[in-house]
Amino acid sequence: MSSFLGRLGGSAAARPWRTLLGWLVLLAVALTLAATLGGEPREDYRVPGTRSTAGADLLRERFPELSGASARVVVHDRGGQRLPEQPLTELRERLAKLPHAASAGAPLLSADGATALIQVDYLVPVTDFEGSVGLDALRSAAAPTEAAGLQVAFGGQLPENFSAPDGTAELVGVVAALVILVVALGTLVSAGLPLLVALAGLGLGTALTTLLSAVTDISATAPTVATMVGLGVGIDYALLLVSRHVEGLRRGLTPREAAAEATATAGSSVVIAGATVLVSLLGLRLAGLSTYSSFGYATFVVVGAVMLASLTLVPALCAMAGPRLLRKAERLGWKPGVAFGRKGTDGPTRTERWAQLIGRRPVAGALASLVVLLALAAPMLGMRTWPQDAGSQAADHTTRQAYDLTAAAFGPGANGPLVVAVDLRTVPTAELPSLAARLKDAPGVAAVTPAVINRAGDAAVITVRPTTGPQDVKTKELLDRLRGGLLPAGAEATGVVAAFADISDRLASRLWVVVPFVVALSLILLTVLFRAPVLAVKAAAMNLLSVAAAYGVTTAVFQTDFGAELLGLPHAVPVSSWVPILMFTVLFGLSMDYEVFLLARVREDWLVTKDAHGSVVRGLSATGRVISSAAAIMVAVFVGFALDPDVTVKMMGVGMAAAVLVDATVVRLVLVPATMTLLGRANWWLPAWLDRLLPELRIEHGGGEDPAPAPREPVTV
Repeated sequence: MSSFLGRLGGSAAARPWRTLLGWLVLLAVALTLAATLGGEPREDYRVPGTRSTAGADLLRERFPELSGASARVVVHDRGGQRLPEQPLTELRERLAKLPHAASAGAPLLSADGATALIQVDYLVPVTDFEGSVGLDALRSAAAPTEAAGLQVAFGGQLPENFSAPDGTAELVGVVAALVILVVALGTLVSAGLPLLVALAGLGLGTALTTLLSAVTDISATAPTVATMVGLGVGIDYALLLVSRHVEGLRRGLTPREAAAEATATAGSSVVIAGATVLVSLLGLRLAGLSTYSSFGYATFVVVGAVMLASLTLVPALCAMAGPRLLRKAERLGWKPGVAFGRKGTDGPTRTERWAQLIGRRPVAGALASLVVLLALAAPMLGMRTWPQDAGSQAADHTTRQAYDLTAAAFGPGANGPLVVAVDLRTVPTAELPSLAARLKDAPGVAAVTPAVINRAGDAAVITVRPTTGPQDVKTKELLDRLRGGLLPAGAEATGVVAAFADISDRLASRLWVVVPFVVALSLILLTVLFRAPVLAVKAAAMNLLSVAAAYGVTTAVFQTDFGAELLGLPHAVPVSSWVPILMFTVLFGLSMDYEVFLLARVREDWLVTKDAHGSVVRGLSATGRVISSAAAIMVAVFVGFALDPDVTVKMMGVGMAAAVLVDATVVRLVLVPATMTLLGRANWWLPAWLDRLLPELRIEHGGGEDPAPAPREPVTV
C-alpha cells in the first residue's frame, strides 16, 4: 500500500499542474452531468411488513383518492373575529385544482370561528413531489387569501416533508475550520490548502449524489448529512497529509520527496481511516429502511470523493506551494538536504509532557477517563425516540405555525389523526357505526369522524383524533390499544402517526443488528491492517464508549427544555428515531479515524524500536497536536450543522460534535495511551495460527524501506 501511495503522491507532485487540470476537468464533467442528468431528493417511508404499511396498501388498492399525500391549510383571523365564508370557499376551489389533488375538504371551523382547517388529499404519495413544488403550489393558491389580511399556514405530510437548507451550517463550519487551520499550521497557505482540497472532494461527491438520486431514492436530508461528514473528514485527511509533508520539509526533503513520503505514510492512515468509515456505512443497509440506505449511499460517495481528493490533490498542491507551507522564520533558513527543527535546549513540547505524564500514571488516567465517559453516557438510559414533527420546528416556520393554530383551535390530536382502513370484505358494512362508537368511547380519543365508504363498497376509512399530540407517549399508547383489540380483524390503523410508530419500533429493534455488524467488520479490518487483535478489540471498545457518551449528551440536551431552547427549539423533544442508528454508523467510522492516526504512528515506532512503552509516548507526542487540531475542526463543522433548521440534522450535529470532542480528548489523549501502556507488549500479540492466515500489508513506510532502527525525536507541527 505504501509503495503504491508513495508513487501516486510522487507522480502528483512531479506534475502538479497536470493533476490540478485533471481535477478541474473531472469536476466540470461531474457537475455538468449532475445538472443535466441528476435527480431530485425523494423520501421513501415504506416499511414492508408493518401494520401501517398493510393499511396503506389497502387504501392504495381500493381507496386511491385517500391513499396519497395530504396537507392541512390553516386559515386564521389575527384579530380573533369569525372568518368570512367567501374567502374560504374561494380558497377551497383553488386548492381542489392543484396538481395531483384528489379533493379539498369543506372548511372545518373552530368553536369561535376564527380558525378554519381545509384538508387537501392528493392522488400521489409525498415522495412524488420533487423539491418544493407541492409547497409552492399551496402558497400560490393561498396568496389571494393572505392578500385579504388573513393568516395562512401549511401543515400536514406534504409541507412537513419539505426542508430547505440555507447554507448557514456549511458557512459556519468552513469559517471556523479556516481559523483553526491558521492557528494549527501557522500560515494562510498551509491552512487554505486542506480546506480547498476538502471542498473539491465535496463538490465531486455532491455531484455524484445528485446523479445517484436519478436512479434511486435519496432522502432530502441525506445530502446534508453527507456534506457534514464529508467536510469534516476531508479537512482532517488533508490536514494529516499536509502536517506530514511539513515534517518532511523540516528534515530537508524536497517538496516532491516530502509529498511522496507523506502520501506513503500519512496517506496509508487516510486509506485505513476512510475504509473504516465506508465499512461502517454498510451497516445502514441492515436498518431495513430505504431512507437509511440512501443516507449510506450519499455519505459513501462523498467520503470516497474526499479521500481521492486528499491522496491526489494534496501532494500536487503541496509541491506547488513549496517552502511556503513553512512558517516565515523557517522559510528563511530552509534548504533541500538540510534538516532543522526544535533545538534540544527548548525542552519537551506540551504534547510530549502530556504523553510522558500519561505513561507514568496509566491507571489513574484510565480510571478517570472511564468515570467521565460513563457519566456522559448515563442520560442515554432515559432516551426516548420518535420521528420529529412540526411541533419541534422553529416558531417562524409555516409548519410550526400551522401546528400551533391547529392545536389551539381543535386540540393537539388534530395534528396527528389516526386513519383506520377497514376491509369491508372482512368487516360487514353494518358494523361500521358500532365500530365508530367503540372507538369514540376509547380512552384518549377526542373525536371520530363517520366512516367514508369507497365507490366499490369494499373499503372504508374512519378517522380517529387523539386527545394528545403526535409526539406524546399517550398517543402511542392509544395506537397500541387500537391494535391490541379495539380494531377487529380486517381493520388496520395507518397514517403518518402509525407509520412513525412502526418506523420507531423497527429502528429500535434493528439497532441491535447494525451494531454487531459494524463492530465485527471494523474488528476484521483493523486486525488485518495492524496485525494486532488486542488493539482491534480495544479500539472497538473505545469507540463504543465514545458513541455511548454521544447518545447521553444528545439525550440530555434535547430531552430537557433548557438544552432544547438553547438550540432554538420550543421545548424538550424526543430524540429522532432516525438518529441512533445513523449516528452510530457514522461515529463509529469517524472515531476510528483518530484511532488509526494514533496507532499507525505508534506501530511505526514499535516496528523500529520494539519499545512498547516508549512507542506509545512517542506516537502520542508526534500525533497529539495533529489529532487535537483535526478534532477541533470537525467539532466546529458539526457545531455549525447544529444550527440547521432541520431537527434531525441539528441532533446529528450536536451528537457528533460531542462524540468527536470526547473521542479526541478523553479517549485518544488519555484512555488509549493509558491502556496501551498497561498492556505493554500484549498490544502487539498475534497468535501463530492467525499470523499464518493474515496477509502482510506494509503500510508504515514509503518505498518499502524501514527507517533507521533507532528512536526518532518526535517532530510536532
